[in-house]
Amino acid sequence: MSASMFRQPRLAAVATLALVLPALAATPVQADVAGFYKGKTINGVIGYPPGGGYDLYMRTLARHMGRHIPGNPNIVPRNMPGAGSLVAANYIYNTAPKDGSAIGIFASSTLFSVKLGEKGGKFEIDKFTWIGNLDQTVGTCTIWHTSGVKSFDELMTREVIFGSSGPTAVNSTHARGFNALFGTRIKIINGYPSATSALLAMKRGEVQGGCGFALSSLKSTRAQEWASGDLKVVIQTGYEKNEKELKGVPHIYEYAKSEDDKKVMHLIYGTHILGRPISAPPALPADRARALRDAFNAMVKDPKFLADTEKLKLPIEPWTGEKVEEVIRQFAAYPKDVYDRTIKILEVGEIINVKLKTVEGKVASVKKRNLSVTDASGKTVKLRVHPKQTSATVGGKKAKAIDIKAGITCRFEYFGEGDLAPKAACR
Repeated sequence: MSASMFRQPRLAAVATLALVLPALAATPVQADVAGFYKGKTINGVIGYPPGGGYDLYMRTLARHMGRHIPGNPNIVPRNMPGAGSLVAANYIYNTAPKDGSAIGIFASSTLFSVKLGEKGGKFEIDKFTWIGNLDQTVGTCTIWHTSGVKSFDELMTREVIFGSSGPTAVNSTHARGFNALFGTRIKIINGYPSATSALLAMKRGEVQGGCGFALSSLKSTRAQEWASGDLKVVIQTGYEKNEKELKGVPHIYEYAKSEDDKKVMHLIYGTHILGRPISAPPALPADRARALRDAFNAMVKDPKFLADTEKLKLPIEPWTGEKVEEVIRQFAAYPKDVYDRTIKILEVGEIINVKLKTVEGKVASVKKRNLSVTDASGKTVKLRVHPKQTSATVGGKKAKAIDIKAGITCRFEYFGEGDLAPKAACR
């Protein structure tokens, strides 16, 4: 499988997509699709919490794709985090309406996790309705500047702690692959709900690094930390080496000891080239599936969309839904012995989860989802709550995050300063 089969320059990719756009004249099929979508809302399911790269890509898509769908439906982003986006993938495949009113974005590592032994995935990757892929991601692993680590080679001689959302997430599987293939000594702490949370843990000194940071995220949502040198890329894990923006950073395939190693690495790291895939449930009506694909293809050449992504520093190197299907088939066709070895390498072993902190005190201020809590000693802690990720009670009764007001006393369990509080018990 050659790299040239995957990557194509942005302008060439957009030009190719232009050739497959539907004719401007309305057809009876388009009229039927427009009748279905007129006045409808499409749920844009995001497999991660707000604030990360997947979230930003879907929210940007939601602002633009609807006007290219007959009937011009609204697309409403909906975060559904959990298990490295496995929860969202299961939802889209099994639960979401199969009528074209739901699309989703989740990690390619999650999509291939079922073929790599993950029992929690209840889907077959080739049966999703693939709408397209927004970017051919270059993956990276990073170290926080206070760790003292200067290079990837140092990870083989000293123990470092990496943060991860969960065992099936790319930030865990990539690190476990390093340990098994190259003898790195990475200890993985699971349970951080997002890459943003893992980055905050780096800043607090709880962990020293993390994998799964896409180059597109480093250029957009992590631009400040990367540009300042606080967040240092020590290895790039993309299917191809990026010599332009990651000059001097070693490429994972340079460490392969054999051709068999490279094949295994394709399955662990190479699938990341499906960087921002957009899917819909299986068995969609053919006319609506075609309409969604055509709308995606039109959107990625729309000057308004491209101007928006340029402003947000979001790279766009798109694939059609048909191209996504083709690449998935190629990866799925790898021999059984390669899959078996990869499964063995990715065995989870002991799972170490992050330990939540606790604070009890009066809520001093509430600004949107951000709270300041003052404990009995007078110390003030800043944390945040989320309508779906915070389980709250007030006076022993189930409540919502918005019910937490200034002046009441609560006991919070939270990840750390400025981070999410998954639990709040108020009185």
